[in-house]
Amino acid sequence: MTADTDKPELTEDELNARHAEKMRKKKAARDKIMATKTIEKGLVIVHTGKGKGKSTAGFGMVFRSLGHGHKVGVVQFVKGRIETGERMALERFHDLVTIKRMGEGFTWETQDRQRDIDAAQQAWDAAKDMIRSGDFRLILCDELNIVLRYDYLDINEVVDFLKNEKPEDVHVIITGRNAKDELLEVADLVTDMTQVKHPFRSGVKPQEGIEF
Repeated sequence: MTADTDKPELTEDELNARHAEKMRKKKAARDKIMATKTIEKGLVIVHTGKGKGKSTAGFGMVFRSLGHGHKVGVVQFVKGRIETGERMALERFHDLVTIKRMGEGFTWETQDRQRDIDAAQQAWDAAKDMIRSGDFRLILCDELNIVLRYDYLDINEVVDFLKNEKPEDVHVIITGRNAKDELLEVADLVTDMTQVKHPFRSGVKPQEGIEF
């Protein structure tokens, strides 16, 4: 007997039986919900926010799609100069992956606005060609939000393309902080990465295998 409730403590068998019944009810409720989800479509997915992991999550979906044998495309809008672990790993799937490194680095590195605008437009043109082609199940537009933030591309043109020209069965992932409201509105899935703690603030430099 417990001092607080004066009720007998349950045996292990009773606890297991109670747990099994609880899980049975939860599964029945879950199955009922899943039965109502019948739509299959290509999604517009946005990973944004100040926290780390936006591109990482996008590449995680790329690798997941590869696991199913799908062809994927990657367009890097900013990080073109950086030799990333993701790119080196994806090169091993050359029969399924097309990677276009279109960026020339962050805007503070180029220090040339028109050059950045031209690079962003070329990258967007390449992404549109991939999306339209019908050759890819999924296209990752890595750091597209960055060039949209600086107005290097017209957000209305990007949104219009995603709404009206993206094939119904193609997934498009867009990463980068400060996603614009117009993009969030048209997206099917939006994740906001929240930064709680980051080693950079403690003087730790970006490290191979973690940041790139």
